[in-house]
Amino acid sequence: MTEAEDRKPQSDEARSAYDSEITSEFAIPKGLAVAKGGTEPEATSEFAVPDGLDVAQSAAGESEGSAFSTPRTYSARQAPPAFTPPGGVPRVNLTKDVPWQDRMRTMLRMPVAERPALEVAQKAEEVAPAVPRVLDLTLRIGELLLAGGEGAEDVEAAMFAVCRSYGLDRCEPTVTFTLLSISYQPSLVDDPLTASRTVRRRGTDYTRLAAVFRLVDDLSDPENSFSLEDAYRRLAEIRRNRHPYPTWVLTSASGLLAGAASVLVGGDLLVFVAAAIGAMLGDRLAWLCAGRGLPEFYQFTVAAMPPAAMGVALTLASVDVKASAVITGGLFALLPGRALVAGVQDGLTGFYITAAARLLEVLYLFVGIVVGVLVVLYFGVKLGAQLNPDAALSISERPLIQIAASMLLSLTFAVLLQQERSTVLAVTLNGGVAWSVYGAMHYPGGISPVASTAVAAGLVGLFGQLLSRYRFASALPYTTAAIGPLLPGSATYFGLLSIAQNEVDKGLVSLTKAAALAMAIAIGVNLGSEISRLFLRVPGGATGGRRAAKRTRGF
Repeated sequence: MTEAEDRKPQSDEARSAYDSEITSEFAIPKGLAVAKGGTEPEATSEFAVPDGLDVAQSAAGESEGSAFSTPRTYSARQAPPAFTPPGGVPRVNLTKDVPWQDRMRTMLRMPVAERPALEVAQKAEEVAPAVPRVLDLTLRIGELLLAGGEGAEDVEAAMFAVCRSYGLDRCEPTVTFTLLSISYQPSLVDDPLTASRTVRRRGTDYTRLAAVFRLVDDLSDPENSFSLEDAYRRLAEIRRNRHPYPTWVLTSASGLLAGAASVLVGGDLLVFVAAAIGAMLGDRLAWLCAGRGLPEFYQFTVAAMPPAAMGVALTLASVDVKASAVITGGLFALLPGRALVAGVQDGLTGFYITAAARLLEVLYLFVGIVVGVLVVLYFGVKLGAQLNPDAALSISERPLIQIAASMLLSLTFAVLLQQERSTVLAVTLNGGVAWSVYGAMHYPGGISPVASTAVAAGLVGLFGQLLSRYRFASALPYTTAAIGPLLPGSATYFGLLSIAQNEVDKGLVSLTKAAALAMAIAIGVNLGSEISRLFLRVPGGATGGRRAAKRTRGF
């Protein structure tokens, strides 16, 4: 046995003390007294409770909950009263006879904590539908509305109405240019549920838009018993419905629209025919590009070329005709008035991101039209075509013919927007009234075209909103086509012609005028819509009634 082995202790206790002494670097020095902590480890974290601080201990066996778990002081049977501001919240006087758009828009403009509580109306199912399916139906309905060109606030109102019809009152819909999302939280202590949907494609079909509005109206009616399956079935039927007008009717309507617009700015029968032919050729080329999958920018560029080429060709052939009227008529069929009105409306109602995106879309489409017309005008000027920008000053005043042309323009515009046949007559009359007001103010009255356009567009928005309220439908089918005669087609053309003839300053002035006219149209339509709400009872405390508690019903 070696000397080291002789020093090694032989008993178990001695061997254990010996091993800990030679292996652990944290061995307690001899003579240092350390209080024993029982089974608790000696090393503690920096968040340990200091000695002497009394902390209420949880009951044995109680597990630590998540951030969304119910507080220990919460009791479902003895819940604390809902918070009510000291002055109360506005008393709501809206009834079921008021359009659901007004009721839901009023709710959306309130903070969540101040919205009146929902009186749950159980649907046909014995058991309430699953929340994810309700949110999915809501997003699908919102997608159809947004893709059809509806304003962001109206889309949110429709989504909110669908959720409330199935008992989901604590929901927050959010609409942007291409994204729809909705979040639902049953209470402050439950986990929220969020769903979203992206709008990939857009199309102009106001018949489908009106059908979706009728579906939302039926769902919002407490007297109707609509199950979730019935709503899905109706939504599928709406998606499967074919467009009300065939392709050849749309092409013919495009030509008639351009011809009516050319007469509106001083053209005769020959100009009408030339503008109609050019617009129909442009429409067919645009359909061909769309079938090849080209973006909408190039479709507008190609569609703007045939009307401009028709005007240049007539000038080169020394035909005694107003080429400017031919080209202007073709531009009327292409100007994106629908997107412009929707973009400005979103901006005026506080949806600035969506408004910026819509106006950027309008800018891109307008640039596409500019490129197509400028290419043709440039080569036309190089070939010796005598195009006179000052021809804009010689528009003749023919009240009866121009009113008839404006009504024809509105009618064909309504067909291009795929409107229901029952709304075509109303929008045609609305367009005739709009041009009559504009002509009376601008020509005999001598008022500036921007102010005259704003007033006429305001009347369009007013009448359109009243008609939509009468039928509990969207206002777009009654307003979009009616503003067709007011679109700044001539100002756009003469601005582009001046630029093509190297008169950039003059062209920019004319294009600025066109932009001012477009903004006047959009603001006038929105202002008329807001004024129309004055004919109904205004929700809130403006009636002089008392301030109400938070759980006041009425929606």
